Order: sequence, then C-alpha cells, then structure tokens
Amino acid sequence: MRKHILVPTDFSENAWSAALYALKLYANTPCTFYFSHAFTFLNTGTRTQVPQSQIDPLVEKEKEQLIEVMNRAKKESTNSDHEFDTIFSFGSLMDSIKLANKKYKIDLVVMGTKGATGAKKILLGSNAVAVINKVRRAPLLLVPSKCKYKAPKKILFPSAFTRFFGEEIQSIKELAALHNSSIDVLHINAKETLSDIQNANLDMLKNYLEGLELNFNWRTDYKTKAYAITDFIKENNSNILTMINYEHSFIENLVKEPVIKRLGFNSKIPFMIIPRKK
Repeated sequence: MRKHILVPTDFSENAWSAALYALKLYANTPCTFYFSHAFTFLNTGTRTQVPQSQIDPLVEKEKEQLIEVMNRAKKESTNSDHEFDTIFSFGSLMDSIKLANKKYKIDLVVMGTKGATGAKKILLGSNAVAVINKVRRAPLLLVPSKCKYKAPKKILFPSAFTRFFGEEIQSIKELAALHNSSIDVLHINAKETLSDIQNANLDMLKNYLEGLELNFNWRTDYKTKAYAITDFIKENNSNILTMINYEHSFIENLVKEPVIKRLGFNSKIPFMIIPRKK
C-alpha cells in the first residue's frame, strides 16, 4: 500500500536531514513524498504595509527553493516507486499541515526538531511543539539535527499500561514489520506493582503485537521518566523512540519543559509521536 509522507521544510539543514531520513526509512516502500512550505510574515502586523510588488519576488523565490528541495530528494531516492510533489501555501505551518492532511490523507508527517533559527540548548523548536500539540490525525516523526540514518532495528516504546490500546498501536506494528525490528516495551516502575487494569492492558498489547519480537523492560528508581528513557536509549542502542500522545502524558511535560538541562531528555534518535484515537 502506498504511503503518503508529508515533509514540511523551512529550507534549513535540519529540515533536509529529516527529509533524508524519511527517504531512507521508506526506501523499499511505494511512497508519495509531499514537500510543503508555508509562506508567512514573521510579524503579521507589517503585512499591510508591504506593497505586493515586494511580496511577489519573495514568494517566487521560496517556491523555487521548494522545487529545488523536491528535486534534490528525487536524486537521493533509489526507488522508482517513489513519487514527489510540492505544496506551497500561505499562512502558518499548522495551516499547511492541516491542508495537506485533508487533501492527501497523509500517513506520516516528518520534520526536524528545530528550524533554521533553533537554539542549541532547546530540544524542540516552537514549530515542533505546535505540531505536537495540534496535529491529531497522522503520526509525527521528529528527526534530531544532523541525525544520520540507521535502520530502526530496535524500537523503544515506553508505556504505563494505564490505557486501552487501540488503533494507535498499528503505527508501531507497521514500522516494526517494515524493518523486521524488535520492540522494547519500557515500563518505568516495578512489575509487581501493576494493577489489574494495567495487567489487562499489558496482555492486550502482547496480543496486538503477536508475531513481532517483543522485549519487556522494567525500570525503577528514576527521578523522572525522561532520565529513564534517555538512559535506556544509551544502554540498549535504541534506533527510534515511539510514544502515544495521550492526554496528560509524558509528551505534554516534554513540550512544557523544552530546556534539556531541566528535563534531562536529550534524545539523539528520531522520535515518533502517535496521536491517540478517540
């Protein structure tokens, strides 16, 4: 089945790294890659003061840059079943993503963790945070700056087993099947403290992921989940982190505390955030 992958770009190196990762992740899968860019003024209050004669050249330049990025991706692709298109829109990044989701039924959004102006000590740029908070239709894959592709043979999936597992698990299952990956399920607590509901959800997870290589891991004595996850990634050479964006989840705390020193979370591997299904 053909995948529809959206790759927003601000023409930064981080955005290009994300595009390369997407091309390699789906190197053997029929895909249509949509490279999108949203033209907007940083200060919307100045928009009415700028004559159209000055705006038009800026728009044309960015359209040309978008086509250049798409053509660059075409050259990198090794699959004749890869197709490419561009989406140029006016407004915010969020508007452009919503437009693409509605028109093309996007399966995955792939973008860099930081844009062209990202500060070194900030884990997630403002655009990434906005997309995490507002995009609820398709999974989001965040690729760290200068991340070199490595096949995701080891997928990390932290879970508290406090919620019913539904369609969200399908994204992880498909990713694992695509690369014959093992899945490390990480629970940050002692196994014997699971409630009856948690045990039922754990059994459900095993059933949903039957046929895949599953490893269950238990971690205790950690001050924060961020430290536990970061240490596990280092110790086990995880290739990709996956999490479901439930309400009041770890991800909500992550976007509230973007400074690495405060949070203790500095993942150097891609992070797939899966929206919860209602």
